[in-house]
Amino acid sequence: MKENNKVFLGLSSNIGKNAENLKTALSEIEDFAKVEKISSFYKTPPYGYKDQDDFLNIATKISTELTAIELIVKLQEIEHKMGRVREIKNGPRVIDIDILLYNNEIIKHPSLKVPHPEMHKRNFVLAPLAEIAAETKHPILNKTIQTLQKELKNPDKAKIWK
Repeated sequence: MKENNKVFLGLSSNIGKNAENLKTALSEIEDFAKVEKISSFYKTPPYGYKDQDDFLNIATKISTELTAIELIVKLQEIEHKMGRVREIKNGPRVIDIDILLYNNEIIKHPSLKVPHPEMHKRNFVLAPLAEIAAETKHPILNKTIQTLQKELKNPDKAKIWK
């Protein structure tokens, strides 16, 4: 398998056994991509819709031969297989898998926007991503992940979970 596309994903869970959900999703991803780096697990309060449990979040770097659109389809299949239901915006979920960065590309497609349009505003994305890709640049903002994290106003409390 060629693994020429470098991709950063954000994964989160707040229903059921969160750590197991994240590990299961990573295992599923390994069916079509090489998992190169995984951040620590970060426990964070809910974003947007507040009436729900805290989340566990991770970032991972993968390499894959899949196009971005092929990849998002596969990731959504994993979400569906694991029981993801989309009822409430920013609501509870068994698993959520987002493409944060795909190579250094800017993608504007009806089913996918890359870089993730809100990532630079969310510490629950930036904290784990900075751990594994601090010097990686955001292709639109042209700032490193570490810089974006430092510039956050009122960052949510992302704590490494043990």
